[in-house]
Amino acid sequence: MDRSTWISANVFQVGGDNLTAPGDCSFYAVRTDDDGLVLIDCGVGGGHRALASNLSRMSHSIADVSSLILTHCHIDHVGGAHIIVAESGCEVVAHEADSDAIEGRRPELTAADWYGVEYVPVKIDRILAGPVDKLVCGGTELVAVHTPGHTPGSISVYLDDDDGRVLFGQDIHGPFERSWGSDIGNWRRSMEKLLSLKADVLCEGHFGVMTGKKAVGEFIEGYLGRY
Repeated sequence: MDRSTWISANVFQVGGDNLTAPGDCSFYAVRTDDDGLVLIDCGVGGGHRALASNLSRMSHSIADVSSLILTHCHIDHVGGAHIIVAESGCEVVAHEADSDAIEGRRPELTAADWYGVEYVPVKIDRILAGPVDKLVCGGTELVAVHTPGHTPGSISVYLDDDDGRVLFGQDIHGPFERSWGSDIGNWRRSMEKLLSLKADVLCEGHFGVMTGKKAVGEFIEGYLGRY
């Protein structure tokens, strides 16, 4: 499991079911202008050693993580957050609508029981509240778009680099569960927002990476057709 996947000039996939530990979402590292790292999600937490090895292949370590952006509150995306924070001192960024789960007031919303693990809460240092928030991390600008539907506080993140627009659209595919606060109507509107971004690369939460505007659009439209 000691490997990572280069996606664009400064973006790597560093975690996932076949990269860090079974059950992990696909998660990603962005190298910033000051040679630090932003992590987009962090898996359940059991693949911490594999993550460290994968980052070392980029000539980085977990200590280089300056920001951890949590795209929503589910355990396969946030479970390892407390480990990353302890080792790096990074800021945690997430949307206010999922803050009760992430900060431990509503741990049942993390779906940790589906994985048979206990969630360890973390404090959100930067709480997002708007429909669109610009994030400058280590001199690199990322944009967080509120895309509710899978959970109320789901966000999607994108950046523009030398290889085009890279979109981190975690869990575009669902699933949807009323007890999480899922809302298909909100999700459909969120997907239309993502289509309007015309991304060149899509980094999805469980289905990996799609490259090319056509492939990205077809992936999103395929799920719109399904639901």
